[in-house]
Amino acid sequence: MNNHHPPLTRRTLLTGLTATVIAYNTTTRTWATTNTPTTGRLSPVPTLDGTLTTNPATTATHAHDFGRLTTNTPHAVLNPGSTQDIVKIINYARRNGLKVAMNGQAGTGNDLESHSNYGQAGAAGGISINARALNKIHTITPTTATVDAGTTWAELTEATLTHGLTPPCLTDYLHLTIGGTLSIGGIGNTVQKYGLQTDTVESLDIITGTGHHLTATPTHNTRLFHAALGGAGQAGLITRATLKLIPAPQRALVFTLHYTDLTTYMKDQETILNDGRFHTQVGEIHPQPPGTPTTYTIETATYYNTTPPNPTPLLQGLTPQQTTTTDTTYREYTFRANTFADNLKNLGYWNQPKPWLSLLLPATTTHQFIQETLTTLTPDDIGQGLLLFYPFHTNKITHPLTITPNEPTAYLFDLLTFPHPGTNPQPALTRNRNLYNRATQLGAKRYLVGAIPHMTTTDWQHHYGPQWTTLTTNKKTYDPTHTLTPGQNIFQ
Repeated sequence: MNNHHPPLTRRTLLTGLTATVIAYNTTTRTWATTNTPTTGRLSPVPTLDGTLTTNPATTATHAHDFGRLTTNTPHAVLNPGSTQDIVKIINYARRNGLKVAMNGQAGTGNDLESHSNYGQAGAAGGISINARALNKIHTITPTTATVDAGTTWAELTEATLTHGLTPPCLTDYLHLTIGGTLSIGGIGNTVQKYGLQTDTVESLDIITGTGHHLTATPTHNTRLFHAALGGAGQAGLITRATLKLIPAPQRALVFTLHYTDLTTYMKDQETILNDGRFHTQVGEIHPQPPGTPTTYTIETATYYNTTPPNPTPLLQGLTPQQTTTTDTTYREYTFRANTFADNLKNLGYWNQPKPWLSLLLPATTTHQFIQETLTTLTPDDIGQGLLLFYPFHTNKITHPLTITPNEPTAYLFDLLTFPHPGTNPQPALTRNRNLYNRATQLGAKRYLVGAIPHMTTTDWQHHYGPQWTTLTTNKKTYDPTHTLTPGQNIFQ
């Protein structure tokens, strides 16, 4: 298949335009180059197919993520020319007490890895791996696609649509790396039918923290398979994935249902969820100025090829105050967030600090949490962003480390704030922590993106519950030196 970015083959290890990285000085904890006189114990850098650079301009691009709330500058950046480069660097880092993290989008110009909003993909003082250097689409069959982890969902979707196929579960915004979302979960508007993106994986190539390059499937290296999917990069770095594909429809009939009453909104959401009448289902809360009722919308779509479906049976039994309908191509609907992103960029919001908050609420306490929360949220808390809010069945989530509330139905509460330029993010971070505290009292779990400050070991143990033992055992087995993905801050 096509390879959008040819693999790097230069065997140079650059610090700028002239000096070459030759070793790590374990005495001074600095890199030694051909231009830097050194004393102390040197650990020679292995020969690589790609490049390892300590150029400050490059390391600076890996210091920030999409949230722009943290600074985690690595000492070096690896642009791998092969997966073997990653094996060598992990082994090298492990021997020298360095940390390693995979970064899906830093320095690409796109600058979006929404699954890293609060330093989760950072490797402060360590080595950041540019996943986008490995982004080949290897094969597309009628039922699967095999791709490098640095491929974006947008690239894969464009390629599969030419074959009349599509991934069954897509995030709203597609310009995210496949490895990045699979490390967290990957939620989208078909979660009620297909689960998370992690639930559509058939095989993975993983490089563990012990430097082993392994293939894992539901029946081979099963424990590692479940440890990597939704495992927050704690057991290994995903380098390749084989994903399920389904036939792509031609068109989408999209319904937007409008509400001003939370109880009615949730009743209709759960009716739609339980009878499965639509192909997609999401929702949104629209906070209003004080004194003005909050509004809610459900957005659903039904797919078709030639004859549009009759709207009447699709809307039967639902009680929105207003319904609007649009008819579009499947591709246009799938890439609908591009316009939203372009507008934010044009308005100057894209690169502002973004204190996002993503929670999974148990359905039985969701109404209470939303009522309490809406007394404090204002339109300024959202800025030019949005607050997603919709249900799914937790039994669709099949990997143990993608933690959901202990109830049959949960709601995604996804506060994707794009604050007005110049807004101080600290009050919002405090708000996030307070909302997280309250949500967990009501049985909620976090989705591992977003910005929740001061997460403690106790917080993480509470989050993982019975799976804390699984996570810690995986860490001891696959990354005993705690080399991988320190930015998640799970093991402190």
